[in-house]
Amino acid sequence: MEDVKIIELKQNVFKENEVNADIIRSECKENKQLMINVMSSPGSGKTTTLVRTIKGLSDLSIGVMECDIDADVDAYTIREAGARSIQLHTGGMCHMDAGMTKQGMLEMGMEGLDIVFIENVGNLVCPAEFDTGASVNMTILSVPEGDDKPAKYPLVYEVSDIVLINKIDALSVFDFDKDLCVKRIKELNPKADIFFVSSKTGEGFDEWLTYLRDKVEEYKK
Repeated sequence: MEDVKIIELKQNVFKENEVNADIIRSECKENKQLMINVMSSPGSGKTTTLVRTIKGLSDLSIGVMECDIDADVDAYTIREAGARSIQLHTGGMCHMDAGMTKQGMLEMGMEGLDIVFIENVGNLVCPAEFDTGASVNMTILSVPEGDDKPAKYPLVYEVSDIVLINKIDALSVFDFDKDLCVKRIKELNPKADIFFVSSKTGEGFDEWLTYLRDKVEEYKK
């Protein structure tokens, strides 16, 4: 009897995605553009954080790919804040991948942009598994979610270069241990840069915006 041919689909899909992701990174490096993949749970404040960031960096040209299973409200919010935006519907998929990023780049247009944010689909599992082609990965953790999220969802923190701990204006309301949270993140990823911010009040944003400006300058060299 002839042997049945077995195709490892998952392996093939990941390999193809890695190739596409490397191409995107090469293009962004050549064009001296910083691309940041933003991951988080729903309700962590991704869009609000991006809006305050865009307004704080009004002298830079910023683009945002808004990625959702459905709806387009976030893309309009980003555009009103002063950035170029495009809404990407993932067709039921719970994450972005490099192929989707490339399509978003083509449709939105990359000309003249200093920073491009990918606002990934809101969850802490699937987005961490797929390389979007971004040069920098970032996770937003909000205080109401609890300081135990790094222990429960380690992969997203392992792959993140930046962690923004948002909604610190609510620290007095929730049982959130800042030191323990930082410890958990650093155990998973010692190199992660961690910022405590409030996208509502603006607390902590001076340091965050300075960091981003330095990153932009780094990518323009």
